[in-house]
Order: sequence, then C-alpha cells, then structure tokens
Amino acid sequence: MAGYSSSTKSYEKSKKPTISYWSKEKTTCPVCKKGFEREVLQQGGGRMIAGSLTDELHRNFEPSKKYGRIYPLIYDIGACPYCHVAFFWKDFTDIKDPKAMDKLYEEQEKRKASVNTVFPYYQLKKERTLYDGVAMYYLALLSYEHIDIAYSPTFKRAMISLRLAWLCKEIEKVSPGHNYDFMAQVFYRKASFFYQQTLVNETGRIESIEGVGNFGPDVDKNYGYDGVIYLTGLLEYKYGQHEDEELRLKKLDEYKRSIARIFGLGKSSKNKPGPLLEVARGLYDNISAELSANNILSDD
Repeated sequence: MAGYSSSTKSYEKSKKPTISYWSKEKTTCPVCKKGFEREVLQQGGGRMIAGSLTDELHRNFEPSKKYGRIYPLIYDIGACPYCHVAFFWKDFTDIKDPKAMDKLYEEQEKRKASVNTVFPYYQLKKERTLYDGVAMYYLALLSYEHIDIAYSPTFKRAMISLRLAWLCKEIEKVSPGHNYDFMAQVFYRKASFFYQQTLVNETGRIESIEGVGNFGPDVDKNYGYDGVIYLTGLLEYKYGQHEDEELRLKKLDEYKRSIARIFGLGKSSKNKPGPLLEVARGLYDNISAELSANNILSDD
C-alpha cells in the first residue's frame, strides 16, 4: 500500500477544523522590543458551547463534535517568546513603565526557570495547548509582580491566580496523577490573598482599580466591582486558612455584612437580579450557617 504523498498530507491538514488564527499585525514586546505574532481564538461556528456557571463565576464550555473541547481563557494572555514576559494583550501597549520593563528584562532567565520548574516543556511560538496556556498565565503572574500600582497589578494577579486554579483543574482532568489538583489549591489560596489585598488597597486609596476595563473573572461576562467583593468572600469561605479559627470567623462575618449590603440580602429589601445575586445568596447562607454553628450572630 502506497504511503501518503506530501500533497495529501497538506490537504488533510488544511481540512482540520481551525480553532485560532494568527493576527496580521505583530505585537511588540515592551520589554525586549521584539515583535511576535498574536494567536486569536476564532469566534462562531459552534466552537464555543456555553455550559453551566459555577459559584466561582467560571463558565464551563461544552466540547463540540467538530472542534472538541476549547479553552477560551488561554487566548486572553500574550507571552513574548523571546524574553518570556506575559501580560493581558491590552497591556502590551497600555503599560508605560520603563523601570518595570528594565527589571523584567533583567529577570528573564529567572522567570523562565521559575515557570519551567512548575510547567516544563511549554512552548510559545506554536498554536497553544491548554498546557502552554497555563504556563503563559504563570509567566503573567510573575510579570505583573514588577508593574507599577498605576496599572492595578494586584487585581490582575488576583484574576490570573484564579484562572490558573481553574486551568490546573482542567489539566488534572485530561492528565490526572501529576499533582495539578494540588497546584490548583495553591493558586486558589494565592487568588484569595490577592483579592483581599485588592480591596484593602482600593479602600485605603493605595492602588486604584478604576482603570480596569473588565473585572471578569472569566472571559464571557464582566461582573464588575460587585463580583470582586463576592469573590473575595467566596475564596475566603472555600479556600481560606483554618489554623486560626477566630481570625477566619471574623473575616467571614465581615464578608457576610459586605455581601448583604451590596446584594440586598439578609434584612435588606434591595434587589439585584441575575446570576451574581443567586450565587451571592448561596454564599450568604453558607457563611451564615458556619457563623451560627460557632455561635456568632450578626445584624445585617
């Protein structure tokens, strides 16, 4: 039986359903000043089938027969294949922070080594896989560490950490037994810390988030500042520490009050329709039950 010719292979490759495409305009890295191509997720054609919304405001997408399972989150981050700096795509042009860029340039080898320790064998020049996308998010988590507070890096690291937790859980599903479930828990705790610090910085007028265009946390809907407050309480409830129970209960009581005040729960009559209200009510009830079990009662 004759083998495939090169023309046959090219034809079959061309018939493969496309998930993404390469933008005609190159992105210039503000750190190393080199240009690289941007991979963009194709829209429409039954590629993304929206499924359920989790209590973490994460949208599950169902696999399609034609395209299989697609992970829209992984296309929201760009990573320079030369110096391995990573940002949300818009920040490649928006951030004007020479001191930070110099620091990121100096630490490029350190950054590569850090990511390779956790996500070895990732690549940045070909069509990204789920694994490559997770590595890019981790690069972004490290990159925003050096960005000036004028660009809301604390909030961005919060959302990146939460997405890393989600994506690590996805890797665990397709490739179990490699401790990515443990990594997910690590990133959930990081997300909890950064979300709490975001509120501290915002209320203390240390670091504003007014310039943030999309609070996510997923790519399908922007839940705004209310979503930030909700997630701060949710992450503390689900993934917060238990070593100091007195501190935990004190935080939960504070978040319960904030959730009741914003979403009109408890004794208030204010109402905010939509899925955010539904999950907020569930969180309010869960926190109330834990506080009540520990004989802590509060008036909302």
